[in-house]
Amino acid sequence: DYVVRFVEEHCAFFEPLHPSFFELTSSMAFDYFRAEGVDWAIIETGMGGQLDSTNIIMPRLSVITNISLDHTQFLGDTVEQIAREKAGIIKPGVPVVVGEAEPASVLEVFRRKAEEMRSPLYVAQTGGFLSSAGLSEQTGRWQLESAEFGTLSDELGGIVQERNAATVLAALHVLKEQGVRITPDAVRAGFAQVVELTGLMGRWQVLSQQPKTVCDTGHNAGGWQYLKQQLEKELERHPRLFMVVGMVGDKDVDSVLALMPREASYFFTQASVERAMPAGKFAQKAAEHGLSGTICPTVVEAVKKAQAQAGAEDLIFIGGSNFIVADALPLFFGEEEKEI
Repeated sequence: DYVVRFVEEHCAFFEPLHPSFFELTSSMAFDYFRAEGVDWAIIETGMGGQLDSTNIIMPRLSVITNISLDHTQFLGDTVEQIAREKAGIIKPGVPVVVGEAEPASVLEVFRRKAEEMRSPLYVAQTGGFLSSAGLSEQTGRWQLESAEFGTLSDELGGIVQERNAATVLAALHVLKEQGVRITPDAVRAGFAQVVELTGLMGRWQVLSQQPKTVCDTGHNAGGWQYLKQQLEKELERHPRLFMVVGMVGDKDVDSVLALMPREASYFFTQASVERAMPAGKFAQKAAEHGLSGTICPTVVEAVKKAQAQAGAEDLIFIGGSNFIVADALPLFFGEEEKEI
């Protein structure tokens, strides 16, 4: 009802502007948050930062998670150019947390922008917010020792979550400095029950056993540098690896393919969205990186073929795109549980 009413009331204003879907729905979301009187909203940019439609807000805190080559046709083809676009969310006097900034030239971009805006800058990985971290082989969970909140158990799996946790802890530190009341119990519950509380899916998520089947929504080189490490560790415990993968066309596909393991059997596929790179074209690009396998027109077919070939001790990985994971989840969960 709210969506219908919003469109009816504002259609005459929006139509002459020809907004994108993201621009229109961002405006609707902000209007809804205001109408509902939300206490806190976490706003993620759609692309870049400086010219993104979400960048009209004045936040309490800005967070830049990491920088990798993504949306290069719009944001630039070097990490420094992309960093400059991301730095556009840094507002005058508003603190900014940088999760990862590598190489050093990227951090320098953020430092210069923060100085220009007179904004306090916090670097999550070097700020001492996370004292130590260990990944349990049994549960797949991280055990974290934080400087301010004690021992935390992270429900999310995957190597990348250690760095993500440091970024979250840095953000919480800055909010506490601003006088926001955040209790250790709330932080512990947030880490330990993040999937249950939010419905978040697709972060090195184990979907089934025998064969062990995992999915991950990592879709750029920044994510795949960690997925590569994760898959290498898994290959020490599983005799064979089957990869159900596909990507969308506006990503840095070659950089991701260069990180995918050559010792795997591949099922190249495409998600049920217009942006999906055709499976045949994706397979051709994969061949240039020494990867070979079977072309499957749908994700469901690819998953079923992988399951048919895998033995009980093998590993099946599903990913390359949010959309690939979304198409696969109904095979493992009911419709009401598959949203990501």
